[in-house]
Amino acid sequence: MLISLLTGARYHDHGGHAVTLDRAGSVPTMFDYHVHTTQSADCSTPIFDSCEAAVRAGVTEIAFSDHIEHEPADMSYGFFDYTTYMRDLEAARDRFGDQIVILAGAEVDFNTGIASEVEDFLNRHAFDFVIGSVHYGEAGELIFPEYIRQRSMDDVMKPYLEQIQAAAETGWFDTIGHLDLPKRYRPLDHDDYDPMRYELELTHAMNAMIDRRISFEINTSGLRQPPKTSMPGPRVVALYVQLGGRLITMGSDSHVPETIGAGFGRTFDMLELCGIDGIGSFRQRVRTTVPIRSLARSS
Repeated sequence: MLISLLTGARYHDHGGHAVTLDRAGSVPTMFDYHVHTTQSADCSTPIFDSCEAAVRAGVTEIAFSDHIEHEPADMSYGFFDYTTYMRDLEAARDRFGDQIVILAGAEVDFNTGIASEVEDFLNRHAFDFVIGSVHYGEAGELIFPEYIRQRSMDDVMKPYLEQIQAAAETGWFDTIGHLDLPKRYRPLDHDDYDPMRYELELTHAMNAMIDRRISFEINTSGLRQPPKTSMPGPRVVALYVQLGGRLITMGSDSHVPETIGAGFGRTFDMLELCGIDGIGSFRQRVRTTVPIRSLARSS
């Protein structure tokens, strides 16, 4: 069901902290639900800097979704500290809570080899919003250029999408992150990437999401990096709509302030052309859907 955001909406976080945002009916909204802080090993941007940038960019809801990594080989393994993260989040809410809704998010890396660790973490920690992302294969290989260079795209994409399907089938996540991530890391001299070559695997993964009412993220970082398209792009979104899916979240995957909210306007246009008319907003893992027509059109 589509809803409209209410003027003067108040949000109480997990600790009872009141967050107020005055949303006049004529003021457009924008949600960026994939922004990193210094609690991610690959980000050096303080949370206050990102809040300031988000307000300047017209973002009205931001989820700080830091890397949660249980793959021992990863640089982020053991890096995230929940207590410190929540302390930083509360400080940001105290300072910016009258300008922007600040949500507790997480980007939790998943593969079937670490599923028990992921489940245990999510059972012990409360968030408003959780992204399930796949960065590694089941055998612990990081899906980065060197991994892809040594394989055909079939040998990369099919196992990757099987892991995406497995993530969705757990039901643990609110959204699936950057659904076709390997295309970003495909070396320029490698095989061409045609998403419809993997229509069967995509269909299985998307049906798992649809059956469990799990959304997937439109990650706009691909617009500013190779492959110069969102992750996923319009052909994948159109397939999702064809299958009956409508649940979408938006994220810039920002590690620096300058990219927060970037590319959202053109992405909204793409989504509407594909038949998507709303974007997900979350509180304590509960989704509402906000009409795209009410959202701000950033660059």
